[in-house]
Amino acid sequence: MAFTKGGANLSTIFEPRGTSAKRADVNYDASGVDISNAYYSLVLGGSSPAATNFKAGGTDLNALFAGIGTVSYFVAATGGTITTSGDYKIHKFTGSSTFTVTQVGDIGTVEYLVVAGGGGGGDQETRGGGGGGAGGYRTATGFSVTLQTYAITIGAGGARHVNGSNSIFSSITSIGGGHGGDLQGDSGDVGGSGGGGGGSYSPTNAATPGSAGTVNQGYAGGSGKSNSLSGNVAHDGGGGGGAGAVGGNATDSVAGNGGVGVSNSITSAAVSYAGGGGGGKRNTGTAGTGGTGGGGNGGLAAGGVAGTANTGGGGGGAGNGINQFYQAGAGGSGIVILRYKYK
Repeated sequence: MAFTKGGANLSTIFEPRGTSAKRADVNYDASGVDISNAYYSLVLGGSSPAATNFKAGGTDLNALFAGIGTVSYFVAATGGTITTSGDYKIHKFTGSSTFTVTQVGDIGTVEYLVVAGGGGGGDQETRGGGGGGAGGYRTATGFSVTLQTYAITIGAGGARHVNGSNSIFSSITSIGGGHGGDLQGDSGDVGGSGGGGGGSYSPTNAATPGSAGTVNQGYAGGSGKSNSLSGNVAHDGGGGGGAGAVGGNATDSVAGNGGVGVSNSITSAAVSYAGGGGGGKRNTGTAGTGGTGGGGNGGLAAGGVAGTANTGGGGGGAGNGINQFYQAGAGGSGIVILRYKYK
């Protein structure tokens, strides 16, 4: 309903609504009667003032003001790439930046998704490297915000043999993924999700365990495999851990698959994040596949595939034979997404 009188737009006299003081730059007047105190009482106290205080030229204006004291006000903010979906506004950050809250409103909370950078895969001469662990994955609703500027840090994916970097929003830190095993019998490194174990030349058939993930952020990497076949065709890397499951253990014929990531609909479309990288395979057989959520595939006598950017996927381990040295894939960078009701 338009707030007009005699062709004049009266809407501006009701802004800013719900503030702690009356506007000094406007005259809340109707036919010579000052209604500012009545309006002030209604907005701040929710009371219903006398009808005579809301008359203009004999017209009762109470219907226009009904419910003003119970209007809901929402969060307003700037920063990142902003889109809307229904009643929600979504801020996506694919690089480090800031999120500035300009209005807290009655609700004063946001939903968040914070994914760290994935770990790089492992590579080693004559063996299969372990897959990189996915970046740590954290999400929740009802996170309280205040009128301030929040720094947003987007974790970079780790290069081969290197852990991913942390992603940060306010007090929420997701830990970078651990790198895959890159030396004989190397377990990789711990992280948001742990790296997969590297292949080993040892004929004892002993497994090289993967590294641990971080509680409530990701899972451990899978075990690498030592040689147990004639012809030296094993030495397979384990899969990197994902946000949704542990990385797969390598066998004589198949390197470990990356652990699966987690599907999230904060953007109103289901997208998977934080899959582990697949393990590398030395010669014949099958290399490990990357976990859903951006994990890179391992290489079969080839280099590993990088994790997908802005998913936190782990990099794939490389598969190397005699006199070969292919490189593992890097981890995918992280992401931060924030969502709140804006109308």
